[in-house]
Amino acid sequence: MKTCQLNGVTSLSSFYDQIAFAFDFPEHFGKNMDALWDVLTEVDGPLALVWEKPGVSRDAMGEDYWLLLEIIADAVAERDDFSFTLKG
Repeated sequence: MKTCQLNGVTSLSSFYDQIAFAFDFPEHFGKNMDALWDVLTEVDGPLALVWEKPGVSRDAMGEDYWLLLEIIADAVAERDDFSFTLKG
């Protein structure tokens, strides 16, 4: 199982860097929301994503935080081997 524990996420850049490393995204990952959807639905699983202190991320990232949550929730609904937890 590939596990990603997001910590200290206060920007899209830090989110993309952490998730791409943990889930071993391909090098050509475009670091944008369309590309995120593509890789989350195509990368080999199972996947477990834990977002630590999401309130900090929400406050720092604003609308981008909510857009990421929507993409992640849709990917979780699309796959039966992907779990997502907000922690703290």
